[in-house]
Amino acid sequence: MPIDLMPNRFRPGEVELPKREADLIARRDAVLGASYRLQYRKPVHFVRGQGMWLYDPDDRPYLDFYNNVPSLGHCHPEVNAAMMEQAARISANTRYLEPRLVEYAEKLIGTFPAELDRVVFTCTGSESNDLALRIARLVSGGEGVIVTSYAYHGTSAAAAAVSPNLGAAVNLSPNVRIVELPGPAGIPDDQAADFFEAQVRLAIIDLQSRGIGVAALLFDSIFSSDGVWIDPPGFIAGAVEAVREAGGLIISDEVQPGFGRTGAHMWGFECHGIVPDLVTLGKPMGNGFPIGAVIGRQRPMEQFGQTARYSNTFAGNTVGIATADAVLTILQRDRILDSVVTVSDHLKRGLERVAAQVPGIRGIRNAGLFFGVDIGLEHSLPTERRAMALDLVNAMRDDGVLISTTAANEDALKIRPPLVCQDEHVDKFLTVFRTALGKIASGYSS
Repeated sequence: MPIDLMPNRFRPGEVELPKREADLIARRDAVLGASYRLQYRKPVHFVRGQGMWLYDPDDRPYLDFYNNVPSLGHCHPEVNAAMMEQAARISANTRYLEPRLVEYAEKLIGTFPAELDRVVFTCTGSESNDLALRIARLVSGGEGVIVTSYAYHGTSAAAAAVSPNLGAAVNLSPNVRIVELPGPAGIPDDQAADFFEAQVRLAIIDLQSRGIGVAALLFDSIFSSDGVWIDPPGFIAGAVEAVREAGGLIISDEVQPGFGRTGAHMWGFECHGIVPDLVTLGKPMGNGFPIGAVIGRQRPMEQFGQTARYSNTFAGNTVGIATADAVLTILQRDRILDSVVTVSDHLKRGLERVAAQVPGIRGIRNAGLFFGVDIGLEHSLPTERRAMALDLVNAMRDDGVLISTTAANEDALKIRPPLVCQDEHVDKFLTVFRTALGKIASGYSS
């Protein structure tokens, strides 16, 4: 487990700050709860954003290769216009008749396999996963949830209880069972499916023998918090069948991979050739406006709706629906997924060239425009790999490019630009990355 719950963060006294930022941090610390943390060793201070760029008070630009919330870029003018136009007319909830709610729901459902034909709206991905777990437990009659070893599924009590990523201080539910992914375990691709299925079946046996039962297998379909391990495609299929045989539901958490992030598909689970029972959506759905959803098969949705009450004041509000509708319209109209495929190929080739020229890259994985890049010199210790990755992230921040880290040891770079990224942005990123990696690697090899 990581030594620090957020290793890439500001620590008072470690760096000298301009008075403007130091005073703002002091005011912040005097009023905000202690759970808040500032990212990067030297915090970034932004006053506006535009497309792929963020700007500080001195109008210095930073290239954003980290943020998947504004998936269509910061302050997209068409999305903002839809949001403002609806806010100027009315903001209402789902208890009133409103045509656009129905129209958007029809359009959204149209992007999924035919088996997934119902939607319930939420405000966030955490709410989506919370609701999906409630549905799965009610329908299955079981309580047990199977997740991967470093998964993150949200911050509500129920979602945090199935999120090993949050650290030892956040207790997992005793009804949770953790399984390891074949990639981080070093399992060859031809054995990956059997390895994963075997662990899931053992988890099922344990849950059943203790009278807990199986409610769900909950997974992020590109396993982003585990370090981005989507390959080999389809390795989860046997585990999916095992859970269904045990009466559990399959929940695909698409908060990270959904809405075209993989490029090859609109939804990450499609890469594995499966159709889940429930799908959870969040972050990029509104390009920054808080809106999420649970998509599901008719039977579990109806069973839950007939026996349990779910009413969420802000979920599916008319402003959120108008904003989400604009996002989906642009994704489809502008063929964003096609662009993701070509730009991600350009980025992967560039990273491979850097890896061939500069030491310090141990592996490159991606699903479209979501990359995990393992950092560390040959024969280096886990602590050294982690330190090198964090040094690299902060060196790039100082050079005006934003990325972060992921995986259990925080030694994999998380590279996740908005989907409107173009080749020119990739070239800028690669120039800064190569220079920073060369400097950091030379320091660790000396």
